[in-house]
Amino acid sequence: MVSGDARTPGRAFAVTSTPPRVPRGARTAPLAPKPVAPEPIAPDTDPPVPAGRTGTGPSQVPVIAAISAGGACGALARYGLASAWPHPATGFPWSTFVINVSGCALIGVLMVIVTEVVVGRRLLRPFLGVGVLGGYTTFSTYVLDVHKAATAGVSGVALVYLAVTLIGAMLAVWAGAEATGWLMARRHRVRLLTRRGPDRGGR
Repeated sequence: MVSGDARTPGRAFAVTSTPPRVPRGARTAPLAPKPVAPEPIAPDTDPPVPAGRTGTGPSQVPVIAAISAGGACGALARYGLASAWPHPATGFPWSTFVINVSGCALIGVLMVIVTEVVVGRRLLRPFLGVGVLGGYTTFSTYVLDVHKAATAGVSGVALVYLAVTLIGAMLAVWAGAEATGWLMARRHRVRLLTRRGPDRGGR
């Protein structure tokens, strides 16, 4: 757009730009949404069904059956250990402590196996992780034992058991995962050295 008076000599003319006018009632194109990075998916789980798709994924019946069978096995193992190692209300609940700490260590081992060693087994984590170890560990009994010890008048035992179980469970998960990762890496190095041995001898 040109501004200025053409009839006035010597006056400078300025060229300005104005945005185009949008007629009333006209529809403007919507802004495109920003792409969202997909969340990481565990290799042994089913991918999510995209939004708007009417189709269903794989049947969950085998997963539920695996969890149920594993939970029964884990619960029976926990019951057997607790029955063989009872404790009085005023004593330290060693059986529950050992069950939870050992179960957490096995969870650390399992997480390394299903993510780095045995990848793509759909029912392995539901059966062993959610089922067996979920039924084996019992933090509800852990809370109940703390309550029983506190009401029995041995608050010192209750506080020690409360703290030691939490610390021991977290350290057990870390130790199980680290030890399994180290063993898998060592096994991989041994395999590489074994494969290179005949090649070097033949040369």
